[in-house]
Amino acid sequence: MDALSVWSEPSRTPRLLITSLNAVLQRIPPLEIIRNSRFSVRTGRHLERQMFEAFVRSTGYATESVADEPGELAIRDEVIDIFPAGATAPMRIVLSEDDEVVELKSYDPATQRTTELQDEMVFGPASEAIPADDGIKGERPSRSMELALLQLYDTMPTVFDVLGQCRVAFAPRAEARIDEYLDIVDDARQADDRFRAHDGPHPRSLYLDRAEWDAKIATLATVQLDVTAGNALPTAGEAGHPRRFREDVALANLKKGRKVVIAGRGRSLDALCQRVEKTSGRVCGEATAWDAVLKARAGSLIRLESDVEEGFVDEDRDLVLIPASEDLASLPSTGSALIEPEIEIGDVVVHEDHGISILSDLERVAIEGSERDAARLQFRDDASLLVPTEEFGKIWRYGSQAGSVTLERLHTDAWRKTQARIVKDIRSTARHLMKLARERQAAKAKRFVAPRGEYSRFARRFPYSETPDQLAAIRAVLSDLSSGRVMNRLICGDVGFGKTEIALRAAAAVALAGGQVVVIAPTTVLARQHFSTFQRRFGDTGVSVAMLSRLVKPSGAKAVKAGLVSGEISIVVATQAILAKDVAFSRLGLLIVDEEHRFGLKEKRAMSALAPALHTLAMSATPIPRTLQSAMIGIQDVNLLVTPPSKRRPVRTSLGQFDKASMRTALMREFRRGGQSFVVVPRIEDIGEVEAILATIVPELAIRIAHGKMSAADIDEAIVGFASGDGDVLLATNIIENGLDVPLANTVFIWRADKFGLAQLHQLRGRVGRARAQGFAYLVTEEGADVSEETRLRLSTLVENDRLGSGLSISMRDLDLRGGGDVAGEEQSGHIKAIGIGLYQRLLEQALLGLHGQKALDHRHSIVNLGVSGSIPRDYVSDPAVRFNFHVRLLQAASIEQVDDLEEEFEDRFGDPPEDVLILLRLTRLQIAAARFGLARLEAGPKALAVTLTPKTPAKAVTTLLKNVGSTRHDDRVVFERATQTGAERLSFFEKLLSLH
Repeated sequence: MDALSVWSEPSRTPRLLITSLNAVLQRIPPLEIIRNSRFSVRTGRHLERQMFEAFVRSTGYATESVADEPGELAIRDEVIDIFPAGATAPMRIVLSEDDEVVELKSYDPATQRTTELQDEMVFGPASEAIPADDGIKGERPSRSMELALLQLYDTMPTVFDVLGQCRVAFAPRAEARIDEYLDIVDDARQADDRFRAHDGPHPRSLYLDRAEWDAKIATLATVQLDVTAGNALPTAGEAGHPRRFREDVALANLKKGRKVVIAGRGRSLDALCQRVEKTSGRVCGEATAWDAVLKARAGSLIRLESDVEEGFVDEDRDLVLIPASEDLASLPSTGSALIEPEIEIGDVVVHEDHGISILSDLERVAIEGSERDAARLQFRDDASLLVPTEEFGKIWRYGSQAGSVTLERLHTDAWRKTQARIVKDIRSTARHLMKLARERQAAKAKRFVAPRGEYSRFARRFPYSETPDQLAAIRAVLSDLSSGRVMNRLICGDVGFGKTEIALRAAAAVALAGGQVVVIAPTTVLARQHFSTFQRRFGDTGVSVAMLSRLVKPSGAKAVKAGLVSGEISIVVATQAILAKDVAFSRLGLLIVDEEHRFGLKEKRAMSALAPALHTLAMSATPIPRTLQSAMIGIQDVNLLVTPPSKRRPVRTSLGQFDKASMRTALMREFRRGGQSFVVVPRIEDIGEVEAILATIVPELAIRIAHGKMSAADIDEAIVGFASGDGDVLLATNIIENGLDVPLANTVFIWRADKFGLAQLHQLRGRVGRARAQGFAYLVTEEGADVSEETRLRLSTLVENDRLGSGLSISMRDLDLRGGGDVAGEEQSGHIKAIGIGLYQRLLEQALLGLHGQKALDHRHSIVNLGVSGSIPRDYVSDPAVRFNFHVRLLQAASIEQVDDLEEEFEDRFGDPPEDVLILLRLTRLQIAAARFGLARLEAGPKALAVTLTPKTPAKAVTTLLKNVGSTRHDDRVVFERATQTGAERLSFFEKLLSLH
């Protein structure tokens, strides 16, 4: 609608609209609605609050505490955050007291920090259902947005009605695709007639039929566009220095005599132009329009102010365009995804002294004449406790839903005994981990360095460009293998993000250097697919690849085992069959474990016993909680693959009750576009019922079946045959969840989704949309049945995490719901179920420090009592959860620089900090500075001020303190005889004393 609104406005310049066949086939709201559904905000102008709030309310924006998803809005007094539905990033509107727009900033939805300043923002609606009078006519149907639109608008025009007389260019194969789409629309209409009951006349359709389409197209002139010219720029990950790749591209093309155009706006454009000028020795010419670029001489360096996000190389015109804005997605991830989520109001938490409770609210209490925050914790039997701000650091996120845990009783010894028992066990765990770490450090593993030429030739066989995360992981793995230390590394990447290529590179490094490699997969189907991949990639390299599973005939298995002993076989792809006692190796150097979360602890121990000092590479999209916990506390090295492959799109995920018409429409849509579909059931007993339903609603489709009671050979034949194109729908149990690659599969129905675990659902969703086609996942619950609130929340997690790379988020959620387990023991639920992951990590860290002979630092901050206190006012940060987490982050700040960053974040997100916040920040800096000097306390009264020394206070610091006028030492205290009237005076005195001024 944004694009059509712009198009409908008068313009003196030519206009170009890029759209899709899907979009032009759908009817649109009336033109009057489209024209009135845009809102403009500009710096220096007054914002009409009532008009703004009426607009966002009527156009579908949802008010939240934090705006981090499209269509969300967060309104505070002088700061408004909004994520326009059609934008790539949210915007922050900073207002003055009289509602003048002071600043417009785009910000990162994850960190909430500013990324760019803007002069103007124009945004459109978050919904197509926009009531003309800010009220819905009648009741909006709950079943679908399609019916809501048809009920809301009496007439709905087409896109062509808005475009008017213009020329239209179609992409290659557009005519064939429009036939497919029109068939899908017609089929959906028929399915609706067949499987749904209608009261009254047949409802209008939201989509054009074939006659309407033909009539509209007949009135328009068509043109042919050459879209074959031009190539993409290399990615940052392909460059030797990712942060300098744009300068490198510019220099390389200038040397070739090409025109180099640097496009962008603002500081990023200035900075890149200056760097390229400096390194190339040339001066940037200015171009105000594209015509000037085309007329420039060859070899020119040109600056162009333009909103360009992607660059290209035009071979025909001998020019290259480089965007000035940095592509953050092209740089390797840092691993911050392993950070524990922030605490929300209503979360289950654990207080170090009182146990498991619910953070029910953040209340304002009066203390010594000033209002401050206090956390209200709800315990068993309706008991509650108010926790002052100073103790927020003792509150840890527990994670589970409130209804699934037993809250602690206040004023009993139960929690103290529980904590004492767990601390004792954690110390035992810490000793075990220390032993493992010492053994790992002491173990001398064989170094593997492949011949450079052979390895490079192998790597060049990869038909795609590596993502930056892949390159970082490959470098880390090769470094591990050549270090002489035992590798224990986890590659955590979403389905289809390139984990297999990292495994191939690792295998090549070992096999080409003369070692043997075991690749172990949890199922025969996945093992067979890996065997095919490894065999193809290692063809003509001289490396022998074999497979060992229950599908291999006894004579073949015997030959493989003999080849492993003799060393004739370099790489074996296997299932658990490789763990048999009669399997031995000649020079085993590397174990690769795919779908790590599918194996139990006993199996993993058997794997590690295959050879002494064995390098291990584990891979998983959704690692089990114990593995994830190991990575979080640093026991296991980890690489995260969070950069999606080029042109890969997230699978659209929906949750709803079973509906025959919708199921037929989706399966036939997939069939008509040449794709395949999965229908997955939780039990073998469900196969017959669902097969009968499919035979009724899609009799024209070929159904194939796979489940665990079939023989291994039959399962293999069915699944691998389906992957090769045999059949339209594969009806199966979750036997297909592991690693199966079916390039044509883009739709999956998960029957009775409430019967599956989160990790299973994510893996099943990952079976579709692995190529460039849009994937669809439908989580289906029983028709007419209600699901529990806990189940609904669990399934909603998958729907909400439908972006690319969401596997780790789901694992973190699974860690919340299930607990992480004792990393040294067998039970998955473990002590984390008792005290939560956050407190468990803290206690384990303390135990490890104790074993190293270091005293755990419970408090990085000294105690400061000056008669002045700071706070975060409710009218400055309205959301209680955000206020709570800021308090926690201040208490956890380990350096003055971190406090400075928090001050910048306050200003960035909420505007200029008020005096209460500034005092809170100053006190925090003072606490950190005092702790650095080894001072235990800073105290002050009307007649004197004092510091309390500790054995760690440096003698030089004591000497410096005693040089101040009026200072005297009394045992472990230095007292300053000085009269002060206010807390602000005392704060300034200590700031000057500790050189904070």
